[in-house]
Amino acid sequence: MTDDIPDIAKDAAKDNTLGRLGQHVQGDGHTGTLMERMGIRIQEVSAEGARGTMPVEGNVQPYGILHGGANAVLAETLGSYAASVHAGEGRAAVGIELNCTHHRAARSGIVTGVARAIQLGGSLACYEIVVTDEHDKRLCTARLTCLVRERPPAL
Repeated sequence: MTDDIPDIAKDAAKDNTLGRLGQHVQGDGHTGTLMERMGIRIQEVSAEGARGTMPVEGNVQPYGILHGGANAVLAETLGSYAASVHAGEGRAAVGIELNCTHHRAARSGIVTGVARAIQLGGSLACYEIVVTDEHDKRLCTARLTCLVRERPPAL
Protein backbone atom coordinates (compact mmCIF):
# COMPACT_ATOMS: atom_id res chain seq x y z
CA MET A 1 0.00 0.00 0.00
CA THR A 2 1.26 3.50 -0.70
CA ASP A 3 1.06 6.75 1.26
CA ASP A 4 -1.21 8.43 -1.32
CA ILE A 5 -4.09 6.12 -0.41
CA PRO A 6 -6.94 7.93 1.36
CA ASP A 7 -7.36 7.07 5.06
CA ILE A 8 -10.69 5.34 4.42
CA ALA A 9 -8.94 2.90 2.08
CA LYS A 10 -6.22 2.31 4.68
CA ASP A 11 -8.92 1.58 7.29
CA ALA A 12 -10.59 -0.86 4.92
CA ALA A 13 -7.23 -2.55 4.36
CA LYS A 14 -6.90 -3.13 8.12
CA ASP A 15 -10.08 -5.22 8.21
CA ASN A 16 -9.12 -6.88 4.89
CA THR A 17 -12.04 -5.32 2.96
CA LEU A 18 -9.77 -4.17 0.15
CA GLY A 19 -7.87 -7.44 0.34
CA ARG A 20 -11.08 -9.23 -0.50
CA LEU A 21 -11.91 -6.69 -3.20
CA GLY A 22 -8.53 -6.43 -4.91
CA GLN A 23 -6.21 -4.01 -3.15
CA HIS A 24 -4.04 -3.95 -6.30
CA VAL A 25 -6.26 -1.08 -7.47
CA GLN A 26 -4.71 1.02 -4.74
CA GLY A 27 -1.23 0.74 -6.24
CA ASP A 28 0.58 -1.93 -4.26
CA GLY A 29 2.84 -2.68 -7.21
CA HIS A 30 0.62 -5.03 -9.21
CA THR A 31 0.35 -3.95 -12.82
CA GLY A 32 -1.88 -4.75 -15.71
CA THR A 33 -5.34 -4.18 -14.22
CA LEU A 34 -7.86 -2.14 -16.16
CA MET A 35 -8.42 0.14 -13.18
CA GLU A 36 -4.71 0.89 -12.97
CA ARG A 37 -4.44 1.54 -16.71
CA MET A 38 -7.34 3.98 -16.53
CA GLY A 39 -6.04 5.72 -13.42
CA ILE A 40 -9.06 4.90 -11.25
CA ARG A 41 -8.56 5.70 -7.56
CA ILE A 42 -11.01 4.32 -5.02
CA GLN A 43 -11.70 6.80 -2.20
CA GLU A 44 -14.56 5.22 -0.23
CA VAL A 45 -16.22 1.81 -0.20
CA SER A 46 -19.15 0.49 1.84
CA ALA A 47 -22.12 -1.75 1.11
CA GLU A 48 -24.21 1.41 0.63
CA GLY A 49 -21.92 2.86 -2.02
CA ALA A 50 -18.51 3.88 -3.23
CA ARG A 51 -16.65 6.95 -4.49
CA GLY A 52 -13.70 7.14 -6.86
CA THR A 53 -11.97 9.30 -9.43
CA MET A 54 -10.52 8.88 -12.90
CA PRO A 55 -8.51 11.26 -15.11
CA VAL A 56 -9.91 12.28 -18.48
CA GLU A 57 -6.41 12.32 -19.95
CA GLY A 58 -5.58 8.92 -21.39
CA ASN A 59 -9.26 7.89 -21.43
CA VAL A 60 -10.50 9.84 -24.43
CA GLN A 61 -11.97 8.80 -27.75
CA PRO A 62 -10.77 10.16 -31.13
CA TYR A 63 -12.68 13.45 -30.75
CA GLY A 64 -10.68 14.25 -27.62
CA ILE A 65 -13.54 13.77 -25.16
CA LEU A 66 -13.91 11.26 -22.35
CA HIS A 67 -14.77 7.88 -23.84
CA GLY A 68 -18.22 6.60 -22.90
CA GLY A 69 -16.67 3.23 -22.18
CA ALA A 70 -14.41 4.90 -19.60
CA ASN A 71 -17.53 6.14 -17.79
CA ALA A 72 -18.84 2.58 -17.88
CA VAL A 73 -15.61 1.15 -16.45
CA LEU A 74 -15.63 3.68 -13.61
CA ALA A 75 -19.31 2.99 -12.90
CA GLU A 76 -18.94 -0.80 -12.90
CA THR A 77 -15.80 -0.62 -10.76
CA LEU A 78 -17.49 1.47 -8.07
CA GLY A 79 -20.73 -0.50 -8.04
CA SER A 80 -18.90 -3.82 -8.01
CA TYR A 81 -16.69 -2.80 -5.09
CA ALA A 82 -19.74 -1.73 -3.07
CA ALA A 83 -21.63 -4.92 -4.00
CA SER A 84 -18.64 -6.99 -2.91
CA VAL A 85 -18.71 -5.37 0.51
CA HIS A 86 -22.46 -6.05 0.67
CA ALA A 87 -21.85 -9.69 -0.30
CA GLY A 88 -19.58 -10.15 2.70
CA GLU A 89 -16.94 -12.70 3.62
CA GLY A 90 -17.02 -15.91 1.60
CA ARG A 91 -19.35 -14.45 -1.03
CA ALA A 92 -18.74 -12.64 -4.30
CA ALA A 93 -20.60 -10.08 -6.39
CA VAL A 94 -20.40 -10.07 -10.17
CA GLY A 95 -21.95 -7.55 -12.54
CA ILE A 96 -24.74 -8.93 -14.67
CA GLU A 97 -26.18 -5.74 -16.17
CA LEU A 98 -24.84 -2.24 -16.74
CA ASN A 99 -26.51 0.64 -18.54
CA CYS A 100 -25.17 4.15 -18.99
CA THR A 101 -26.70 7.39 -20.18
CA HIS A 102 -24.11 9.96 -21.25
CA HIS A 103 -25.29 13.53 -20.65
CA ARG A 104 -22.31 15.71 -21.56
CA ALA A 105 -18.65 15.53 -22.54
CA ALA A 106 -15.47 16.16 -20.56
CA ARG A 107 -12.24 17.19 -22.27
CA SER A 108 -9.87 17.47 -19.33
CA GLY A 109 -9.50 17.15 -15.59
CA ILE A 110 -10.64 14.50 -13.18
CA VAL A 111 -14.09 12.94 -13.08
CA THR A 112 -15.69 11.60 -9.92
CA GLY A 113 -18.06 8.67 -9.68
CA VAL A 114 -20.41 8.07 -6.77
CA ALA A 115 -22.28 4.79 -6.44
CA ARG A 116 -25.37 4.61 -4.20
CA ALA A 117 -27.29 1.46 -3.39
CA ILE A 118 -30.78 1.19 -4.85
CA GLN A 119 -31.52 -2.32 -3.56
CA LEU A 120 -29.43 -4.68 -1.42
CA GLY A 121 -30.78 -8.21 -1.38
CA GLY A 122 -29.55 -11.70 -0.68
CA SER A 123 -28.93 -12.54 -4.33
CA LEU A 124 -28.91 -9.17 -6.13
CA ALA A 125 -27.48 -5.74 -5.41
CA CYS A 126 -28.33 -2.73 -7.57
CA TYR A 127 -26.53 0.63 -7.63
CA GLU A 128 -26.97 3.99 -9.33
CA ILE A 129 -23.66 5.56 -10.25
CA VAL A 130 -23.36 9.25 -11.14
CA VAL A 131 -20.21 10.54 -12.82
CA THR A 132 -19.52 14.28 -12.59
CA ASP A 133 -16.79 16.64 -13.74
CA GLU A 134 -14.73 19.04 -11.63
CA HIS A 135 -17.58 21.60 -11.82
CA ASP A 136 -20.08 19.07 -10.45
CA LYS A 137 -21.79 18.80 -13.85
CA ARG A 138 -23.33 15.37 -14.44
CA LEU A 139 -21.58 13.53 -17.27
CA CYS A 140 -23.13 10.09 -16.94
CA THR A 141 -25.81 8.24 -15.03
CA ALA A 142 -25.38 4.47 -14.82
CA ARG A 143 -27.15 1.58 -13.15
CA LEU A 144 -25.39 -1.65 -12.25
CA THR A 145 -26.98 -4.90 -11.11
CA CYS A 146 -24.73 -7.48 -9.48
CA LEU A 147 -25.41 -11.12 -8.72
CA VAL A 148 -24.41 -12.02 -5.16
CA ARG A 149 -23.35 -15.65 -4.71
CA GLU A 150 -21.07 -17.96 -2.80
CA ARG A 151 -17.47 -17.29 -3.69
CA PRO A 152 -15.92 -20.04 -5.83
CA PRO A 153 -12.72 -21.48 -4.31
CA ALA A 154 -10.55 -19.97 -7.07
CA LEU A 155 -11.59 -16.35 -6.33
